[in-house]
Amino acid sequence: MKLSVDNLSGHLARDLKPAYLISGDEPLLAGESADAVRRKARAAGFTERQVFFAERGFDWNELRAESQALSLFAERRILEVRLPTGKPGDGAELLEALVTQPPPDQLLLVISGKLERATLQSPWVKAFERHGVWVQVWPIDVARLPEWITQRLRRHQLEPDAEAARILAERVEGNLLAAQQEIEKLALLMPPGPVDATSLAHFVADSARYDVFQLTEAALRGDAGRALRILDGLRGEGVEATLVLWALSREIRALWKRLRVDSVGGTAQGSQRPNPAPEQALSRAQQLSMRELIQQAVQVDRTIKGRAKGDPWDALERLVSRLAGAMTFPDAA
Repeated sequence: MKLSVDNLSGHLARDLKPAYLISGDEPLLAGESADAVRRKARAAGFTERQVFFAERGFDWNELRAESQALSLFAERRILEVRLPTGKPGDGAELLEALVTQPPPDQLLLVISGKLERATLQSPWVKAFERHGVWVQVWPIDVARLPEWITQRLRRHQLEPDAEAARILAERVEGNLLAAQQEIEKLALLMPPGPVDATSLAHFVADSARYDVFQLTEAALRGDAGRALRILDGLRGEGVEATLVLWALSREIRALWKRLRVDSVGGTAQGSQRPNPAPEQALSRAQQLSMRELIQQAVQVDRTIKGRAKGDPWDALERLVSRLAGAMTFPDAA
């Protein structure tokens, strides 16, 4: 059985399988899902728990021996395996066997990092899907984050308005652990009832965590405000300006290539880009001089290397703004 985080609680209210796999790269949601399974297991009489950290060098015979050993007091127990890489290696066959033929009075709980595409079809993962439960944990994207925050605050009898939820989402984007910490802090500091943007902004710290691909996505989409906010966040987190320029230059080159292909009515051959440039970006690019964008990127590179005057991050801000179609900044002197 394959479940999402959202419908795991409904399943646990009705049933408890002998094996659970929780996989994904969102620590908060994965941890909450594992807690839910443990609570249900404890209520069902699984009072003993043993944890195995299956990192490099782990001896899978330890898990095998424990799965075959009888509890000293004949108690039901949880065998919990932490698999940060999502690759059990020599332990794959053992996991498959424990799922397909579960030992009596034992529950297997595997908590894994994100599984690679090839691993999704492996026999041990399929065994969880057929005989146990596989919970895939997906990150909360930026569009869903305000509603997710609103639902969490409502659990504490706090009712945020739309602007309050949006502000909190901006400040903790990409970091659900920070979001949950801020929600819990608000629950302690504020009385039950409405939460407006002013009161929320007073209590919440800026905990956003961005990456360069979110930056290029926002710029290509024409969301200049978000793109510049992400750029500022990257700067605050100490990301190298060179990495930011690499990501932007990559998208500019892809736009230029796409425009050249479209202009002759052809199709790009051998392209390995997973996400083609959105139509908004192509439409704006047709109004811009791609040559000027490329020249501006070159100027940023010269600034980073100290061959041109100016601050590299100011130069990046001008490049991001032009790419997002917000405005045209004069080049730095």
